[in-house]
Amino acid sequence: MIRLGRVQVKVIERVVATIPLALAVALAAFVLMRAIPGDPVDIMMGEGASSSEEEMAALRTGLGLDQPIHRQLVVYLKALLRGDLGYSIVRSRPVAQMIREALPATIELAMCAMLFALALGIPVGVVSALKHNTAFDRVSTAVSFIGVSLPAFWLGIVGILVFSMTFGWLPTSGRIAYGMEPRHITGLLTLDALLTGDMTALGNALRHLCLPAAALGLGVAAVVARVTRSSMLDVLGSDYVLFARAKGVPEPAVTTRHALRNAMIPTVTLVGLQFGSLLGGNMIVETIFGWPGLGRVVVDAIFARDYPVVQAAVMVYALTFVGVNLITDLLYTVLDPKMALE
Repeated sequence: MIRLGRVQVKVIERVVATIPLALAVALAAFVLMRAIPGDPVDIMMGEGASSSEEEMAALRTGLGLDQPIHRQLVVYLKALLRGDLGYSIVRSRPVAQMIREALPATIELAMCAMLFALALGIPVGVVSALKHNTAFDRVSTAVSFIGVSLPAFWLGIVGILVFSMTFGWLPTSGRIAYGMEPRHITGLLTLDALLTGDMTALGNALRHLCLPAAALGLGVAAVVARVTRSSMLDVLGSDYVLFARAKGVPEPAVTTRHALRNAMIPTVTLVGLQFGSLLGGNMIVETIFGWPGLGRVVVDAIFARDYPVVQAAVMVYALTFVGVNLITDLLYTVLDPKMALE
């Protein structure tokens, strides 16, 4: 008989707990989408179109929109329990297929934005803590305040105006130039280019990633820098850091092995929350840059009242938050083995 450890049991409990959460999210998405004014049939037919009432009624019946709300809900939940996300009302395609096609682009953009944020935010936060109350600390604190205050869509527009329209250094939209796509393996263009050794495609994909990833990552980098600075200041004044210095441990080792590892716990929490936000909150940025990700699909579906697409995407975003939070909790036990998974 297989005996599970404490961590495995907690992970299973978290996974099981996502079932009622997923149902609650599905119910909320179903109800709220139908509370939004507008009829998808009118949008599909076109406002002011000369379609007859019979044609519109036939289309509404074919889509199941003529049924009472509670019957539509029952049909939707039964299909959901079978793993069927339904068909797009507007595109007449399986919603699951649309999500599979769009999700890799969103994941790639979110990962690059987070890597950019960590590569910038953590070093700035650490140096600010080590140089507390110096000119560098004051300037970085002021810049981080500005970074937190500026919305990502505004940074994206400014980036397009400066780096694309003025200097012509970077492309304004898309994931990669037409005809340069690497062989499909994972759906992540940069990773596929690396796996296939296509450096030309890799360079082009990275150029397309620069502006949207920076627009999304700058705000996160500012928050990461502030949290890292605050955590490092607390840890640097602790007894075990003072004891390590008293023993003559080199300062770089004190900073990295003793201080930074413990200071990273609040940062890991922040990163988990922010990564979920990057996956679910980049709709406007994807639209601005013509990024063919899930966010852009959702925006188009909202305007078209494409209920199945929006409902499925909301569930994907919710489950992503749950998964990221679980991974974050597991990382706690790696950074500090004394911490148990609650």
